[in-house]
Amino acid sequence: MAGADSQLGDLLGHRFARPELLTQALTHPSVTQNRRRQSAPYERLEFLGDRVLGLVVADMLFHHFPDEAEGALARRFTALVRREAVARVAVAIGLADVLTMAKGDEEAGGRGNPGILADACEAVIGALYADGGFEVAAAFVRRQWQVLMEELAAPPKDAKTALQEWAQGRGKPLPVYRTLGAEGPPHDPMFLVEVGVEGQGAATGRGPSKRTAEQAAATALLEKVKA
Repeated sequence: MAGADSQLGDLLGHRFARPELLTQALTHPSVTQNRRRQSAPYERLEFLGDRVLGLVVADMLFHHFPDEAEGALARRFTALVRREAVARVAVAIGLADVLTMAKGDEEAGGRGNPGILADACEAVIGALYADGGFEVAAAFVRRQWQVLMEELAAPPKDAKTALQEWAQGRGKPLPVYRTLGAEGPPHDPMFLVEVGVEGQGAATGRGPSKRTAEQAAATALLEKVKA
């Protein structure tokens, strides 16, 4: 997509030898006419970009915080690769303006959807890697994530810890987690977990493991009680 490449310009720091890769990265699967469960190029690039992003961010943290323990680095890492952070980068480089998506998704606010923007950003990172190699993709990630990394003056607390401290600070019993069920095949389950704090209601979260589902539930309840 020559037009999209031109619009993104120097923010990507790369001119594509294979511009079709950028076109694929900016074409949401909703526009694909073939609905068979065959992965679209966008989804394949997203898969690739997610792995490249994780490696580069881990490397950045490893060198920027040489005295921090693994647990602190892990919390920083989670904050930097979560959907909201990746979506921030997508907004900063103007991906919302150059995405191609189905009319229905666009009318439903797809261009402002953090999940769609984050996926598109990861797909672009995948396209940079596929076209220019690791250093091209890594240079983009380092430029765009440097500010986000420096914003984290201290390692962020994970949601379960934050919820526990919030409850204890108000004289409440510890949060209670309950697994409501699991969907999907055994090799690819999706767990549903509920967490409650006495007198504060409850919230649910989903994830590919009980731990991630608990974190999602804790995040949801924190947002609820702090609203």
